[in-house]
Amino acid sequence: MARVCCVPGCPEIAIDKRHCEAHQPKPKERKPKTKRPSAHKRGYTHRWRQERDWFLYENPWCVMCARLGKDVRATVVDHIEPHKGDQEKFWRKDNWQPLCARHHNRKTATEDRRDSSGLLT
Repeated sequence: MARVCCVPGCPEIAIDKRHCEAHQPKPKERKPKTKRPSAHKRGYTHRWRQERDWFLYENPWCVMCARLGKDVRATVVDHIEPHKGDQEKFWRKDNWQPLCARHHNRKTATEDRRDSSGLLT
């Protein structure tokens, strides 16, 4: 049975049960994925896990939650300034901060959306 296009005001006949030829949804463009090195190759080794555990033992509270007046256990050691593979910056403890997973994920997602000029894309 033929149906009318689901777009309001369009009197054309749908060719795929919903849309007429003029209102066919466009396929989404996908960005090609860049191959990211493994966590181990990026420096997250056994040594890192030991250092991370010790750092979280000495700094157990999320610094961002503390700014909000909350005591939330930190589960992630965050690099304040992303190291982007620079091992010297990776191991600088003055570039580390304890965060809860929620704040770390939010911070990382915001950083990943920034372009090279530092502006959100």
